[in-house]
Amino acid sequence: MELILKQDVQNLGFKDDVVTVKNGYGRNYLIPQGFAQLATPSAKKVLAENLKQRAHKEAKVVADAKALAETLKAIEIKITAKAGGEKLFGSITNIDIVEALAKAGQVIDRKFVTSGIVKRTGKYTASVRLHRDVIVELDYEIVAEKA
Repeated sequence: MELILKQDVQNLGFKDDVVTVKNGYGRNYLIPQGFAQLATPSAKKVLAENLKQRAHKEAKVVADAKALAETLKAIEIKITAKAGGEKLFGSITNIDIVEALAKAGQVIDRKFVTSGIVKRTGKYTASVRLHRDVIVELDYEIVAEKA
């Protein structure tokens, strides 16, 4: 079954992508939730026209995302956490990285940050998706809190 996505769906595609999914997934989940619509020939023509009109606006959005990416690369992130030796009491997640970025003056939604759960001190890398074409690898360091 071919569908046109109305919004980004994780592990499937981005808004306005034409995707092929199994019938049950499309009819029972994507369409009723409002995530997609059937890709009929007329809907595809409308989509093509909308994409053509939106192409020049998209270039500006990508340029802004690339500028933000350069700003994020310049930020040095150090997260302090309670630790016993190298092992942390608790863990560092995407939320902690987003809070550290907010302290540095950059507001990023936590759903766009992918880092995994970290339970030891050291240097790590997180991935930040600013746009479908702009993904930044962000280095951060976890240090033990001094008593």
